[in-house]
Amino acid sequence: MCPQLPPLDPDAAAIAAAVADTPPMRKRGIAALREDLEAMPFPKGLPVMAETKDLRIDGPWGEIPLRIHRPSLGDRAPVLVYLHGGGMCMGSNHSFEPLARHFAHSSGATVVSVEYHLAPESPPPAQFDDAYAATLWTAEHADDIGSDPDRLVVIGDSAGGTLAAAVALAARDRSGPAISCQVLVYPGLDRDLGARSITECADAPILSRDDVLFLNETADGGQGYPDSPYRIPAYAHDLTGLPPAIVVTAECDPLRDWAERYAARLREARVQTTLTRYPGSYHGFLMQSDHLARGRLAVAEIGGLLRAKFAHPLPF
Repeated sequence: MCPQLPPLDPDAAAIAAAVADTPPMRKRGIAALREDLEAMPFPKGLPVMAETKDLRIDGPWGEIPLRIHRPSLGDRAPVLVYLHGGGMCMGSNHSFEPLARHFAHSSGATVVSVEYHLAPESPPPAQFDDAYAATLWTAEHADDIGSDPDRLVVIGDSAGGTLAAAVALAARDRSGPAISCQVLVYPGLDRDLGARSITECADAPILSRDDVLFLNETADGGQGYPDSPYRIPAYAHDLTGLPPAIVVTAECDPLRDWAERYAARLREARVQTTLTRYPGSYHGFLMQSDHLARGRLAVAEIGGLLRAKFAHPLPF
């Protein structure tokens, strides 16, 4: 007998019921998914930034739009390179601005949001290449954006978490840039369809098993099954020497076990790792923190952990 989906929190269950009749992603198609995501109104009461500015940098696949959020001006602040979710085939600096601003506010850090090229129009490894190029640019232009390159973090949700983990691997392998922490929020780090959460949460709201398969097929862009750890971080044989990690999972998420197994491997490799599973929550719950109590808690806890790390850096 297949395991049952764990119960949702009351506020999450109410949203799940409201969207229960929404067709699956495969039926809606990428064009419609993109349009709906970009049309979502911003929630009220977003944190106010001291400065927000847009710029473009050169990347291996063309220009990369960046949006820089500074919660305060003055002394050099820590900096988060934020890589948005969306299955690597949807999303933008606009549609994920609410989460970027929440991360800036909760952590006290400058946030550099990266609008990487999307699949399938830009096939892999364009998404990783853009993410790494933007991280390198952020480290090299710390003076220009008033940030501290010694407190540089890569952070991402969903597909962005995949990219953040990949950038951390590449920075280790390529001897830079120096990354002080990696924050992986319900990331898609594997392709193992035998994981318990894939079966247990096959019919989960917001992201089902078939949604995962559809997004992966689209993101692969006809390039064949990925075998590089810079596309699937779980394929890395060695996780030693990586920056400390904050890993966030949702109990009712098909991707849950992929992230939790990666966190266990990080610990085995002696990488300081904080893993928090949020019960009663589904994939993407931080994006709905204006409605979900655990989403608000998760944003605050990530920010609190980052503030602690910024205040007490380890020299080794």
